[in-house]
Amino acid sequence: MKHRRFNWVLSDYVRRFLKFYLEWSARLRGQRFHCRALEGQSEYNITVNCDLTVSCNCQDYDGSGHLGDLNKQSFKDVFLGPVAQGMRDKLAKGKIPIMTCTRCGDLQRVPKSSPIPPTRLPYRGMLLENTVRCNIDCIGCDRQSAARIRTTLQMDMERLSKMADLVHELGLEILCYLNLGEPFLSPNIGQELPLLRRKNPDTSIWISTNGIVLNTDAKREAAMYASHIYFSIAGINDPMLKKYEHFGSYEKAYGNMKALVEYRNARGLSKPLIEWKYLLFNWNDRRRTIERAIELAREAGVDAISFWPTHNPFFGFSYRYALGRLDDIGVKNWKGREVDLRRNPKAEGQSKPDLRMPEPEASAKGA
Repeated sequence: MKHRRFNWVLSDYVRRFLKFYLEWSARLRGQRFHCRALEGQSEYNITVNCDLTVSCNCQDYDGSGHLGDLNKQSFKDVFLGPVAQGMRDKLAKGKIPIMTCTRCGDLQRVPKSSPIPPTRLPYRGMLLENTVRCNIDCIGCDRQSAARIRTTLQMDMERLSKMADLVHELGLEILCYLNLGEPFLSPNIGQELPLLRRKNPDTSIWISTNGIVLNTDAKREAAMYASHIYFSIAGINDPMLKKYEHFGSYEKAYGNMKALVEYRNARGLSKPLIEWKYLLFNWNDRRRTIERAIELAREAGVDAISFWPTHNPFFGFSYRYALGRLDDIGVKNWKGREVDLRRNPKAEGQSKPDLRMPEPEASAKGA
């Protein structure tokens, strides 16, 4: 607990320093800022929380990124409203509106002489949080603070149906059905995903799960409506995993991941794509451990395993990754390193689908 508290205190100081540095470096270079999320051009970050408040980012633990409330306003009024516009105006003046901006991948710089891109409603993607409840406690996630400011911890089916309509109205290419809770902890997951798919047949639905409660055929059936499912499993045994995921279970998560692959394959389906999201820390990034993880991924039959470096918590930083000692593992992409495990998809008459997921906060990709 002491390490955890110190981690968040240090994170606050780092963000304050980054705010000072970014604003002054932009001023000295004749630059200003803009935000891809607030311009409607991001695949990620804009989030409808489970109580229908709207946040500008995926880690809005304290509500500083709240743009409005869909219980009281339309999405258009929220996104183009005074709070969001105030943030855009500050960015255009070279100011950082909230601390979360300092570590966000959607923060962009342009010369003061260059025009700011126009604002439009999101169309590429956004996040939808069905619940803020979670069955594990990750060091790099301050979900408890977010839960305290939610007016409800679970989105009911009536609100979910309205959000499915919103996704259709916006014509979203990607819906990330995730945020600060565990999606499969919702008691209504068996209704939620079919409803989203029925109203949005062409939208890619991506889910990130810790995998522990995705443990029944009813939930596996619901998962079949997704396009891509990431299993966040930070290690190859319980001691490794529990250093980051308190109350987690490697055996349960890995077993449920393997069972989902078997369930999908038994039905002759190629979707959803199933990927092991392996968070890299200095306690689980040794060469022998990484090679064993790849072997286990193959044994489970997943489509890919990706290795995600993270700076949160600070004491878990993967210096092996930073020093390039894993550069021969798979291919480099925004996640870190990725190994594609699919067996000759062309021979199976399948086009090779995109294994990517939009980039969240650049410094907290493992959260």
